[in-house]
Amino acid sequence: MAKLDWNGGKTVQHKMGPGPLLDGAGRLAEPGWATSEVKHYSRTAVRAPRWRLKEWDYYCITAPDFALALTVADNGYMGLLATAWIDFKAARAINGAAMTAFPMGRMRLPASADAGDVEVQSGGVKIHFRHENGGRRLIVEHPDFDRGRGLKGDIYLSDPPRDRMVIATPFPRAPRAFYYNQKINCLRAEGEVTLGAERHRFSPDCAFAVLDWGRGVWTYDNTWYWGSASGLHEGRRFGFNIGHGFGDTSAATENMVFLDGIAHKLGDVTFHLPQGGHDSGPWRFTSGDGRFEMSFTPIVDRASATDLGLLRSVQHQVFGHFSGQVILDDGERLQIRDLYGFAEEVENRW
Repeated sequence: MAKLDWNGGKTVQHKMGPGPLLDGAGRLAEPGWATSEVKHYSRTAVRAPRWRLKEWDYYCITAPDFALALTVADNGYMGLLATAWIDFKAARAINGAAMTAFPMGRMRLPASADAGDVEVQSGGVKIHFRHENGGRRLIVEHPDFDRGRGLKGDIYLSDPPRDRMVIATPFPRAPRAFYYNQKINCLRAEGEVTLGAERHRFSPDCAFAVLDWGRGVWTYDNTWYWGSASGLHEGRRFGFNIGHGFGDTSAATENMVFLDGIAHKLGDVTFHLPQGGHDSGPWRFTSGDGRFEMSFTPIVDRASATDLGLLRSVQHQVFGHFSGQVILDDGERLQIRDLYGFAEEVENRW
């Protein structure tokens, strides 16, 4: 297995307080982590070219037999509406997307993960993310999906947890580059997706969603590693977020476990990938303090690659299930069995 170390330095796990995300010079006011949206993001505070700013909302809803992933991204020079259907039984992932040139903020992604709606339509794809009745409603229409079979869905996400993963990360030698990220795990999902003539139901007793909300000014060449799962452990809502690979994480990692909506902060987590390819064998995850020891059995690699010379993106989002041991802040040990989720490696030159 290939071993991928989280970083070479010591992480202090600094917890952020409330205030603006950026100072008057466009630098991160306070790198660190939190369990709520304590920092206020504003595009007007960014002191970098507009084409360097990346903003996205990504939802992934997972059930025992299938998953749906939806992305709306304004990457400055390129806008993206992406849809994906993952069939665990058939071990198949189907990707669809529409792109637009130089949106430069015109997609109007909100400045908060807790307010503001996303309503975008491009290239025949329509995606809406709405705040509604204390929850979130996801609406997608993609008539040309899977060579014309078509994809349509309406899913309501409810029962938001008390805590989430929030992190503000700077980049070395790029003082006006930053990444502000929120991950909300374990949202209950209810609704229906139609794929061609097939109807698939998400039930809130076994279907859960994660939101990946990202805003930042990125450097050109980056590789990141991310793992996420949301589901049930002995009848209790359980999930986690793990990741590393970019920026200066000396102030905090993004590693966190959630049980009954409460966060338990982890330190470093190392990803061990199989040598023969992303879905050739199990992945392993280990932590420096022994609190997160997990194996991951791949089912299907949702792979995509774009190479336009100066712009390049190679993505491997592998869906499967996790098993292993987690130790909570109070020392309680959880034995996890076959929890559905994903682990990914993404290389971007953007």
